Amino acid sequence: MSYSVKTIEWSDDGVVMIDQTKLPTEEIYNTYKEVEEVAQAIKDLVIRGAPAIGVAAAMGIALGVKNLTSKENLDQEFERICKIIHDTRPTAQNLFWAIQRMREVYQGHRDKSLHEIQAALRDESIQVLEEDIDINRRMGMHGQALLAEQGNVLTHCNAGALATGGYGTALGVVRSAVEQGKTLRVFADETRPFLQGARLTAWEMMKENIPCTLITDNMAGYFMQQGQVQAVIVGTDRTVANGDVANKIGTYSVAVLAKAHNIPFYVAAPTSTIDLSIPTGKDIPIEQRTAEEVTVIGNRQMAPDGIDAAYPAFDVTPHHLVTAIITEEGVARDPYTESLAEMVARAKARRTAKA
Repeated sequence: MSYSVKTIEWSDDGVVMIDQTKLPTEEIYNTYKEVEEVAQAIKDLVIRGAPAIGVAAAMGIALGVKNLTSKENLDQEFERICKIIHDTRPTAQNLFWAIQRMREVYQGHRDKSLHEIQAALRDESIQVLEEDIDINRRMGMHGQALLAEQGNVLTHCNAGALATGGYGTALGVVRSAVEQGKTLRVFADETRPFLQGARLTAWEMMKENIPCTLITDNMAGYFMQQGQVQAVIVGTDRTVANGDVANKIGTYSVAVLAKAHNIPFYVAAPTSTIDLSIPTGKDIPIEQRTAEEVTVIGNRQMAPDGIDAAYPAFDVTPHHLVTAIITEEGVARDPYTESLAEMVARAKARRTAKA
């Protein structure tokens, strides 16, 4: 693949991110110089996708500490910075995973000089980014083995390079399959109301010359019925102990359709998105976004003034609809309470071995 988008990176001036609200018509990179600006970018979906949010969280914390000028009240300042990031989006597990990871680094260096603390947090945030790309590539290789030599793969939302530090989760599996010589076409649900499929997935696939057909969300069942979808693969913002999966709103509907048509439904889930502390999906906090994001597209009002509108940003797909969960440590299958715990343990062991 010749094209590789840089979703986010660290620079001496601040955290640089591609503005995903401007795609596909404008490719703009902004530099965020304050932790509050990074937090707002997460809230406003300038950066989105669980792994990318995790990287942004780590870099936002590192940036906040970088801007401190003394160690006065350092513990309180660090917690204040973490809370700014914590209060952005409630569903993506990577956000909280990254905060905890940065907190551990801080605790290990808090007795050192401010410069050493700042350097340690900066280096850790860069490592989170580099590890994410490596994780996605390994996940892609495990997942591509599940796909046929040729056929059509349907995806919902955007789980490509833009949703990660690079390469992608669900689309990373597709990329890996294409790199292995498989002939695939992506059916991309447009993914209302933010249109991640139309604006982002389609853009990425065109950049990489992977055949892609854009469809509206309510066309998925039609193409399954016509025998034109051989597999479904999506990402996840949080997967819990029993294998229930929280992903972009509309994912559950796609999973039900796939089950009805005997089409495998795969989830690409780096272990950083797996939350073993929550037993079932009913306990996953679901972000509720503003009604205006449903009633307005761009700057055009699409519904009458005063109409009630709801926007749960995610839904939960129960594990019995999930054929397999692809991680960087291998492919987990039911019973997920056992297989997911094993994948998380493997990932922890790998990190410990590298330390």
